[in-house]
Amino acid sequence: MELIIYLLIGAIAGFAAGLFGVGGGLIIVPILYIVFTQLNYDPSVIMHMAVGTSLATIIVTSISSVTAHHKKGAVMWNVFRNLAPGLILGAFFGAGIADLMSGQGLQLVIGFFAVWVAYRMFRGSNTPVDPSRQLPSTGAQILAGGGIGIASAIFGIGGGSLTVPFLNRCGVVMQKAVATSAACGLPIAIAGALGFVWFGQQSEVSVPNTWGYVHLYAFIGISVMSFMTAKLGAKVAHILSPAMLKKCFSGLLTTVGLYFIYQGFSAYF
Repeated sequence: MELIIYLLIGAIAGFAAGLFGVGGGLIIVPILYIVFTQLNYDPSVIMHMAVGTSLATIIVTSISSVTAHHKKGAVMWNVFRNLAPGLILGAFFGAGIADLMSGQGLQLVIGFFAVWVAYRMFRGSNTPVDPSRQLPSTGAQILAGGGIGIASAIFGIGGGSLTVPFLNRCGVVMQKAVATSAACGLPIAIAGALGFVWFGQQSEVSVPNTWGYVHLYAFIGISVMSFMTAKLGAKVAHILSPAMLKKCFSGLLTTVGLYFIYQGFSAYF
């Protein structure tokens, strides 16, 4: 029965990701939080498990996404190679930071991040691309990757909402920025998920069917179904108005963000 629940979550997350054109992290994390709560798992590790499991599922979806972008020749592999070391170290380190945070602390930072993403999406505020601008030095790109990796691991996302604006500011056109960001999501997801596995094992998580902070049944169910339904969501997206879709999703993210903010602050009152 539990696996069926995760298959349904994967179907919803994959469809929504394809429909709204975003990674599934900000969709998967809140749903898993609610499900884990209803299953009466240890409240102190529920948010950590939701984030860690989300990162694990992104490994599968990232492989599919980057393969499609690579076939179109849009991935800037030279930039990826410069960002990757920072992304890997940052994501693992970010998992360690998340491990030190309380569940309420994670709820607050993810909640505020979701509201910020919703605001940017509602405004349609893509960073203007100035072709005259150049990418920074290799060292600076590694540092940027580190920052993106840390934040992405804490939020349980593939980093697209952070990597794309960074590349845009460096003069990279949107198509290549999105494609390169998709490639960057893979090392973030792998390193971040392994980090949550490692730190979860040190914390001796007592929830059944887990590997560290990664719930194995949830990982399998969500990965399988999201991979299948993302394509369906993408097809439906071509039928509907992109502007309307973005505003609807920004409303959903705002609701999720405010819910997490409320949950996080309620523990202090």
